[in-house]
Amino acid sequence: MQMSPTESRERVKGGTPLQRQSLWGYMMSAEGVYILSAKTCFGGITMEKETLIVVGLGNPGTQYAHTRHNAGFDTLEMLCRKWGVTLNKSKCKGLLTETNVDGKRVVLCAPQTFMNLSGECVSELLNWYKVPLENLLIIYDDIDLDPGQIRIRKKGSAGGHNGIKNIIAQLGTQNFYRIKVGVGAKPKGWDLADYVLGRFDKDERVLVDEAIKEAADAVELILAEGIETAMNRYNAKKK
Repeated sequence: MQMSPTESRERVKGGTPLQRQSLWGYMMSAEGVYILSAKTCFGGITMEKETLIVVGLGNPGTQYAHTRHNAGFDTLEMLCRKWGVTLNKSKCKGLLTETNVDGKRVVLCAPQTFMNLSGECVSELLNWYKVPLENLLIIYDDIDLDPGQIRIRKKGSAGGHNGIKNIIAQLGTQNFYRIKVGVGAKPKGWDLADYVLGRFDKDERVLVDEAIKEAADAVELILAEGIETAMNRYNAKKK
């Protein structure tokens, strides 16, 4: 018998309540009591019924394809190619697919709300799949990182990114995991919207494609070994 991840306590021998340390891993012991057995999914745990949600941010429509603001969508495309899946379901205001990676159910989702309302999709996903924030990973573009760089964070402010700003507003917290893909700073005199909705030049595209591959690899490492391992490996690069 397994308790719901939304339970806030677990029952232990003698009826003494034990404060929950994680949102996963309640198992029945031989004595018929519940014990806490695991950390969260992105901590590198392998439990078959875990669901991990990976959301890549961007704007839908061919006119926005492969623009700076769609680095999150591009990373999802890379993951889809690596895992042999397609975003073929419409649900929770997004296009998504469900697949199994090393015993974990992984949901890949591209919100279809347009960037500034991305939080509506993310909020609905969490409610639909009934997963905790610890099992959410957002991938998006960052103008404060040079093309070719990625950064992995456990939490943080929006940093001027409207998609992240809306997610924070919808969830009521900034404590969710994210991978930021560098797209380069806005040139002096440029309008920010024009810049992020523009496309990379040839040299930038090469660097960003490398970063997108690294971001996809980082997702796999997070699934396998946890976010701390991924941060140690990728955040140390190209500073």
